[in-house]
Amino acid sequence: MKQRIFGRTGRSVSEVGFGAWAIGGTWGEVSHEDAKSALHAALDAGISFIDTADVYGDGRSEKIIAEVLNERGGERPFVATKAGRRLSPHVAEGYNAENLTAFVDRSLENLQTDTLDLLQLHCPPTEVYYQPEVFAALDEMQAAGKIRAYGVSVEKIEEALKAMEFPNVTSVQIIYNLFRQRPAELFFQEARRRNVAVIARVPLASGLLTGKMSATTAFSADDHRAFNRNGEAFDKGETFSGVPYDVALDAVEDVRQYVSGDATMAAFALRWILMADAISVVIPGAKNREQAQANARASDLPALSDETMAAIKAIYQQKIAPWVHQRW
Repeated sequence: MKQRIFGRTGRSVSEVGFGAWAIGGTWGEVSHEDAKSALHAALDAGISFIDTADVYGDGRSEKIIAEVLNERGGERPFVATKAGRRLSPHVAEGYNAENLTAFVDRSLENLQTDTLDLLQLHCPPTEVYYQPEVFAALDEMQAAGKIRAYGVSVEKIEEALKAMEFPNVTSVQIIYNLFRQRPAELFFQEARRRNVAVIARVPLASGLLTGKMSATTAFSADDHRAFNRNGEAFDKGETFSGVPYDVALDAVEDVRQYVSGDATMAAFALRWILMADAISVVIPGAKNREQAQANARASDLPALSDETMAAIKAIYQQKIAPWVHQRW
């Protein structure tokens, strides 16, 4: 497993991480044992970065992570969590010192730790990025030792660029994949300039880029791929990267021809993301041991050729960009 430096923290982490949304909820049923098995497999494969949130299964994901890490003992991996989406209603005014402190205290308890490696604001309303008092509250928690570092998880490029103006923002988590290529423009340039770590989320476009879905694929009622295609529950960009399902399936077939050797399409899609040196870690999810092991193997794939990179860009520009490029 190859390593990358996580921005200004100076800490080395695996370039492929473990996204723990799926073991929490809204991805269909994942048993407790399957969730633990997936995480154990990821850690056995050399993954040393875990990303979760307090709302994934209402704390279930954080608690499973704590359980697994306690079973394993030894050096703990880097564990990042998020806060803010527990607010109801989810409004900018809720991002205050009192609420954020309560959320952090709950995550500390769930994760059974004294300090959070990284706390991320969890896709807050855009106006939060224009409120210095929110980031001052995070500074206070950092000074108090509750968090080692903090960052943001964003929906829009605008939000990422604004967040990085606050000097102690250590990381930005953003959707970046074959179907969401806009971050590679101005945002990556600014992140490198400021030495801000970049976490690539939704790397497989909610499973589309595994190449295993079709027009007849069925999703359970509690799977966001069934209930959030038009943003009914949260930002539609989180589901299939905001691309209409039929459009995406067509583009997937175009991509398939560039997957060579014994590589899976999922591993190819992850390797494409890792071609960007601005990326600190990519965080695919896994619902079982086999998926976790397959994700980890992406780090072993050779670099993609210039010709392949150009072909993927052309597919994006022709078929995907009109649907997503200027939206986020």
